[in-house]
Amino acid sequence: MQSNLLIDVGGIFSNLWKSMGVSQGGWQNYVMLAISFVLMFLAIVKKYEPMLLLPIAFGMFLINLPGAESILWGTYPEGVEHTYEAVEPASRGLLWYLYYGVDKVIYPPLIFLGIGAMTDFGPLIANPKSMLIGAAAQLGIFVALFGGILLGFSGAEAAAIAIIGGADGPTAIYVSKMLAENLVPIIAIAAYSYMALIPVIQKPIMRLLTTKKERMIRMKPLRQVSKVEKIIFPIAVTLVVGLLLPDAIPLLGMLMLGNLFRESGVVERLSSQAQNGLMNTITIFLGIAVGCKAKGDIFLTTDTLSVILIGVVAFYLGTIGGLLMAKLMCKLTHGQINPLIGSAGVSAVPMAARISEDVGREADPSNHLLMHAMGPNVAGVIGSALAAGVLLACF
Repeated sequence: MQSNLLIDVGGIFSNLWKSMGVSQGGWQNYVMLAISFVLMFLAIVKKYEPMLLLPIAFGMFLINLPGAESILWGTYPEGVEHTYEAVEPASRGLLWYLYYGVDKVIYPPLIFLGIGAMTDFGPLIANPKSMLIGAAAQLGIFVALFGGILLGFSGAEAAAIAIIGGADGPTAIYVSKMLAENLVPIIAIAAYSYMALIPVIQKPIMRLLTTKKERMIRMKPLRQVSKVEKIIFPIAVTLVVGLLLPDAIPLLGMLMLGNLFRESGVVERLSSQAQNGLMNTITIFLGIAVGCKAKGDIFLTTDTLSVILIGVVAFYLGTIGGLLMAKLMCKLTHGQINPLIGSAGVSAVPMAARISEDVGREADPSNHLLMHAMGPNVAGVIGSALAAGVLLACF
């Protein structure tokens, strides 16, 4: 009797130990946990785009807790490839269901709907030359494309990695899901991390490539854009792009629909929901879903390092392309354009525009560039969606 009792107690403690996280996982889990702590520190303490970085970091934290993956994500039948669909239906957890919106490319267009509802396209309409800056800021995408091919990635994989240079997380997820599903977690983490670190990445380049005199240039106030122009613009852009590049329509169409909600003035509740409740909800789901795919055994590979390297080079080149185009326009207009607005040509709206404002005010506290920078910033959003359409059509 006593012997049996001792055996039972031993079995209980053995099962308890096996169920504990500390008895499972490997060094990769703990490395990723450390990375998640760093990202949470940057989000909470440094306030680097916390709405993006905090849910991503916490999703990464959850999935890398030893033993948590089978509960939060699910388990796979023995001997099958670990794809999204292969998870055993009875074991599918919370994070598996949240990831559905990424796997089926639902979240990125909905994010674009919210961005369109939040964004005033007036500065771009008032200054159409901003489109040139937005186009130049896509330089990083196409240079990174060839860099990825040189590093041994396939054309489709290189195209998916290159889109990081557009500084647009939803577009990066959309393109990588279509062209290189195996790279979605790495590309998504890299794209959103670089977006969150825009102040760190862009400011040194902006100061290096511009003189203090250029940074102090004051731009003339933009003309007033009529309501009719603001209503026609999203419809016209959707029509033209739809006829020429239909691959870009899922993203660009939702962007323009959100903006039409905003500018029409007849669907205030829809506009408010798109830019507040829906946008916030999808941001939470997308952030956690992206973070939960950053598992140690997948993330800590040489491919990951290559993607991160190509991505940061693409991001830098995109910023440089926009700045150089703005400097050229400054020369051609005899000093009427402040080159700092060129850095806003990347797609991270309105973050990049705020950086142009901040660096401009460092040189002249009374100089305000935000609205001028919003033109290239909106052009960058449109440009990255068009670049995505081109890459999808080609690969």
